[in-house]
Amino acid sequence: MPVIPTPAENNPARSHGARFVRHAGAAAARLLPAMAALPAWAAETQSIKAQAAVSPTTGMLQVFGGLLLVLLVVAVLAWALKRFGVNQQNAAGIMKIIGGVAVGQRERVVLIEVGATWLVVGVAPGQVSALHSMPRTENISEPRVTPSGPPGFAGWLKHMTEKTRP
Repeated sequence: MPVIPTPAENNPARSHGARFVRHAGAAAARLLPAMAALPAWAAETQSIKAQAAVSPTTGMLQVFGGLLLVLLVVAVLAWALKRFGVNQQNAAGIMKIIGGVAVGQRERVVLIEVGATWLVVGVAPGQVSALHSMPRTENISEPRVTPSGPPGFAGWLKHMTEKTRP
């Protein structure tokens, strides 16, 4: 007797789904013995872990190593932020160091431009003192030579301090 197809067998989507269910059932039947062996494998793994217990010293070394790694990453990120100047872009338009000269082993006199004002600042370890403020001059690129002093910032500073004294 001929087999008359049912509407479900004529629909390709339904017949594909039925085939998938049959294949999935066959695959599950093949995996069943492997799944039955999982509890035995887990017990064997636990016994291996119990035999190779980690000593407290090894555990502390792992924690210490992880801490050092995190601190190293933080230090590298801080160095990179400082090196590439994330916050320095905004300050560059406000303040600019024009020049400076060492007046001692650890002391410096620095000329800073802030807007339209120049500040002469004394810098020492742990201390910054404003020595003088003046309006900004337009052209300082050419070195000025005074008859009584050396050229450059040192001569200019000497000239300016003599000029402002009463």
